[in-house]
Amino acid sequence: MINILAIDASGLAASAAVLSDDVIKVEFAVCNKLTHSETLMPMIDEVIKASGLMLSDMDAVAVTEGPGSFTGLRIGSATAKGLAEAIDKPVIGVPTVDALAQNMAGFDGNIVPLMDARRNETYTGIYTFNGDELVVLREQCAVPLTDILEDAVQRNERTVFLGDGVRVFEEQIRDYCHIPYIFAPASHRLQRASGVAVLAKRYYERGLYKNAAEYSPIYLRVSQAERERAEAERLKDKAE
Repeated sequence: MINILAIDASGLAASAAVLSDDVIKVEFAVCNKLTHSETLMPMIDEVIKASGLMLSDMDAVAVTEGPGSFTGLRIGSATAKGLAEAIDKPVIGVPTVDALAQNMAGFDGNIVPLMDARRNETYTGIYTFNGDELVVLREQCAVPLTDILEDAVQRNERTVFLGDGVRVFEEQIRDYCHIPYIFAPASHRLQRASGVAVLAKRYYERGLYKNAAEYSPIYLRVSQAERERAEAERLKDKAE
């Protein structure tokens, strides 16, 4: 039996889940504007307690490795590393956009997650399912919205859009897309730790994990603070 504690703090919602083999024993999600630093650890304590297991029973700790909120990814990463180190178990990093696509398991068509990356850009990718296996058609990336919409339209398949970007980009999607498409329902629209757990189990079985010291998140692009610092340095160099 494989037990996995999965956590997600990459976006608006924070969530935690415990998977035992192919059963999600418990999942807890919060999306009420509280900071992930406030909600994540109490949530993890609750899901472990409710699962009837102990932290030491976990074979691995899974976490969305990015992209996403820089602060959220750091909180999620630090939490996963700390817990994994405490029980001497590995960390499984799951690509955030892949985990989001997993929400639509069973959908007959293409799956396009859209996470709002600001400046009219999105963290996204294109996926489909072969049976119960998630198939990556375009790996997660950070691109302008029109880039991914053009790609989706050219593939000319029934498509579902999900993620927090749906609300942000809904009007543009309606204007641009002339293929059959739907928006995912609220129950499947945001990141969920259960999706992280399902993919993490497959990664674990394939040996795709790291020890706590080796693990680090993937950001795909630099943070706003880093962009502002680079711009300040550029202006300073130009003035000199």
